[in-house]
Amino acid sequence: MNRYFIPFVVLIIMLNISCTENKPATNSDSINVANLDTTTLPGESFYQYATGGWQANNPIPDEFARYGSFDKLRENNQVQIQELIQELVTQNHSYGSNGQKVGDMYSMGLDSLKLNKDGASPIIPHLNQIAEVKNKEDIIKVMVEVTKIASSPFFGFSVGPDDKNSEMNIAHIYQSGIGMSDRDYYLLTDEHTQSIRKGYVTLIETQFQNAGFSESDSKRAAINVMNIETELAQAHTTREMRRLPELNYHMMLVSELNNKVAPFEWISYFNALGANNLDSINVMHVEPLKTAIAIINREPIPVLQDYLSWKIIDSSASYLSDDFVNANFQFYGKMMSGSKELRPRWRRTIDVVSGSMGEAVGQLYVQKYFPPEAKERMLTLVDNLTLSLSERINQLEWMNDETKEKAQEKLGTFIVKIGYPDKWKDYSLLEVKDDSYWQNRVRVAHFAYNEMIEELGNPVDRTKWYMSPQTVNAYYNPSSNEICFPAGILQPPFFFIDGDDAINYGGIGVVIGHEMTHGFDDQGRKFDKDGNLTDWWTEEDAVKFDERAKVLVDFFDNIMVLDTVQANGTFTLGENIADHGGLQVSYNAFQKTAQAQSEQKLDGFTPSQRFFLSYAGLWAGNVRDAEVLRLTKVDPHSLGKWRVDGALPHIDAWYDAFKIDSTAPMYLAKEKRASIW
Repeated sequence: MNRYFIPFVVLIIMLNISCTENKPATNSDSINVANLDTTTLPGESFYQYATGGWQANNPIPDEFARYGSFDKLRENNQVQIQELIQELVTQNHSYGSNGQKVGDMYSMGLDSLKLNKDGASPIIPHLNQIAEVKNKEDIIKVMVEVTKIASSPFFGFSVGPDDKNSEMNIAHIYQSGIGMSDRDYYLLTDEHTQSIRKGYVTLIETQFQNAGFSESDSKRAAINVMNIETELAQAHTTREMRRLPELNYHMMLVSELNNKVAPFEWISYFNALGANNLDSINVMHVEPLKTAIAIINREPIPVLQDYLSWKIIDSSASYLSDDFVNANFQFYGKMMSGSKELRPRWRRTIDVVSGSMGEAVGQLYVQKYFPPEAKERMLTLVDNLTLSLSERINQLEWMNDETKEKAQEKLGTFIVKIGYPDKWKDYSLLEVKDDSYWQNRVRVAHFAYNEMIEELGNPVDRTKWYMSPQTVNAYYNPSSNEICFPAGILQPPFFFIDGDDAINYGGIGVVIGHEMTHGFDDQGRKFDKDGNLTDWWTEEDAVKFDERAKVLVDFFDNIMVLDTVQANGTFTLGENIADHGGLQVSYNAFQKTAQAQSEQKLDGFTPSQRFFLSYAGLWAGNVRDAEVLRLTKVDPHSLGKWRVDGALPHIDAWYDAFKIDSTAPMYLAKEKRASIW
């Protein structure tokens, strides 16, 4: 997957598709007044005003750390997928068919009796392979095998487009190897983070014992794992710095790696990966790799064995017995996110099957839930939003004509993908057997890895999809300059078949504008129309852009998300720019509709008010404190509340729609508002 792949929001939801375009306002249930909290003024907290009723009526179920309108849809969506897959399970399928693979994978995930009877046995061959290591050469071989099926130990390897030659796929290596999702969990000294670290050590000890290790060996292993991961974390590039694509590009000859990175058996490593005769590679994070190799060269074999064993145990836990699953949930679910109850087995299995064979499941989904006319309607809306962004670029007073021309060229060459791929993925080389749930996941991992390694040194396939059709999400990919809207997103609350234009422009319209704006956010703007990392801006305009972007950085930096914890304006900048641009571009397009020009009220609200209520409704939800803290560390999106209360104070039209004046708490003086795209 592209390293700068930028999704709208990470969720997998599927429901009935619906859409509308330029239709007159009619009665609609797309805004439910019960979702509002009219005891709160719009200028006090628009998020509370627009979604407070929803929050009160939808407390967080025990199995969730965050529960919003998306999650309610996701629950219904999983029921639909379950019905599709259960139909397969009851049918006879020839061995090797997609139906057999999807059905058998699902059945294996539901078979709790077999999972609990098997215990740790599915991973014992991997652990035995690690235990048989004799020297550092063996360590490299085993490290590669672990990389192919589990979370990358020490550092990662991938194949993807060359940032400066987007037509070709090249090899990349990058920092990896930590079990908790961000370096801060290893380094911060506040009470909450220290408790997380203690919980992680307990998890490691527990899972090693579940895998058959003695208590003393498990305690030793936990110490060794924590020491290695902490040292890796100390060297890791911060999440803020990883957002700068120019800092993640260091092309080197393989022959130079010993001198420019660190002495290592590079040829043996690459050959084991299947990257034979590799001559050059992008080293994304040089210093972290130096540290990782120093650890491999320095630490004794038993210490490295403990670390590699943990990568297998931790990656496989969700596919093993209840002992493994419950220990995982105790830490990752309860302690890190605040969930109180494990999600039902069938829901977890649905996600695994859909993630393993996304296009096989997606093909079934499209046949049943995605009418062909939805694609045409979506293309029309994309055209309207493209015209709107083009108009706004032309009207920018801070950008000169030279940069505007390049920006228009880039916008005009966007690749637009709607619904589903033109050609479905071939899963014929993937085998699903009845041996174990984990071994099937291993086969899926090998299938995906082989698919990736075959791309090395070959031209980029511009038809490739990075999301399955059933996903409720959207993305912009800078290396191919494409925007993609899978079939799953063409449904409420994004798109209403009986909804008025205000609702749909406030929903899917903002999503489209959001993804388009990603092509011109602080990361995307550094890639040209062909997807190459190059500076196509005049120096003066680049400075002006950074000055305007800093307004959003400073604004979000001052938001207090919980107690004394502040939002991270630098880390969330790209998504905040995209939200800002999405709102501006979609509202501008909406103003051309008959409804917007009529000012006819519906459900007591003007068209402009309905636009902003629709947008806010996308983010209705509740979130546990532990999840607030976790997401603030790891999610480049602002929390739902702040995608509303942080974004709207910078939108002039919102003030006009709700008559927000300088006495309102959310009021921001015009000269302090961000104005970019």
